[in-house]
Amino acid sequence: MQEIIRFVKKGIKPEQLFMLSVLLVNGGNYIYNLVLGRVLGPEKFADAAILITFLLVLSFVAMTFQLVTAKFSVLFEDSIFTGFISKIYKNALFTGIILGIAIIVFATQLQYFFKTTSSTMFVIFGVGVPFYFLMSVNRGVFQGKQELKSLSVTYQSEMMSRLLLTFALLYFLDIDSSLIIAIGIFFSFVFGLIPFRTSNFSLFKPFKLDKVNKKLVKKFFIITAFYELTQIIINNSDILLVKHYFASYEAGLYASLALIGRVVYFIAWMFVMLLLPTVVQLKKEGKDTLPILLKYVAYIGFIAAAIVISCFFFPNEIINILFGSEYVSVASLLWKYASATGIFAISNIFAYYYLSLDKYVPVVLSGIFGMLQIVLVVLFHESLEQVVHVQIIAMVLLLIVQLSFFFFKDSKSSKKPKEIT
Repeated sequence: MQEIIRFVKKGIKPEQLFMLSVLLVNGGNYIYNLVLGRVLGPEKFADAAILITFLLVLSFVAMTFQLVTAKFSVLFEDSIFTGFISKIYKNALFTGIILGIAIIVFATQLQYFFKTTSSTMFVIFGVGVPFYFLMSVNRGVFQGKQELKSLSVTYQSEMMSRLLLTFALLYFLDIDSSLIIAIGIFFSFVFGLIPFRTSNFSLFKPFKLDKVNKKLVKKFFIITAFYELTQIIINNSDILLVKHYFASYEAGLYASLALIGRVVYFIAWMFVMLLLPTVVQLKKEGKDTLPILLKYVAYIGFIAAAIVISCFFFPNEIINILFGSEYVSVASLLWKYASATGIFAISNIFAYYYLSLDKYVPVVLSGIFGMLQIVLVVLFHESLEQVVHVQIIAMVLLLIVQLSFFFFKDSKSSKKPKEIT
């Protein structure tokens, strides 16, 4: 047994350990969603899916702070790094408080628009928002400094606390399930701060970057915020719009479909976490970054193809096992939804790669096609099938333009080396 432990410690690299951790976290999140779907049934699960979608939206907003922190944790050193971290913590906390207050103030309107059973669930969620932003900056430091063990623990702390607390409360308390889910999410934000990197900075220490670095940070922050907005639109607008246009039962069915179909996207996210700091470091050292892009695209392409094929041949079995017979009516759409998310995941790798290199055309392209997806769903939502079909169209077009930019940029660079932003 000791020999096995020594082999694991010696043989597993930090990157591989992080990937295993992410798979564990995503597995735990899937168990959380799947059990909720089975226990609550389609109608109540539709309310739960709204909160889970709000959590995903929040994660993309906060990801702006995480990616900015990660990138400049690589580039900045010593006193500049500690001052920068202090400043971004303060900005993140301020943003979280403003967003949290906005959610609390408009809780009643949110309940009306999304046809949920309670407005209190939005209030509880809003109170937790500032903690999530602090958590994201903390993760950004670990990500940029390649402290992957600590980064893994923060994700595990968040997932395990939400999973265990939610189901314990569902078992022991007889109250509205949406309130229990909101409470579980709130406490997961707090536990997600463990471990918290407190060394070498102060929230109360004044700090100003020089003009050059301030311009770099501001530019990257704005572009990243815009890109994360496109991620919110592409990943979550369909669920929110379906909840608005369709009855709760159909919205619950669609939520289960989306949860299964997005497996490939959440796996791709694991590679994105490793891609950005790696590309920034390689660029800093003057090394070729293209091989790392091609490697990750190949990984995601293979995984996406395997998932789509499985969903095509075994849709009934997959939905039956994961959610139960109540959800089987959407089985025929499973491989189609998985195709849309698989295509988007591949496009996403290209966008994050160029974002790491400060090349922003792919980010703008994602924004355009994210808006196209919303327009198509608003115009064409006669059935759940039609909603899925228009998303496939939007994602195929996005991948085509991303690949076109890649080949155009590559061929132009080979003729005349030149940075295009």
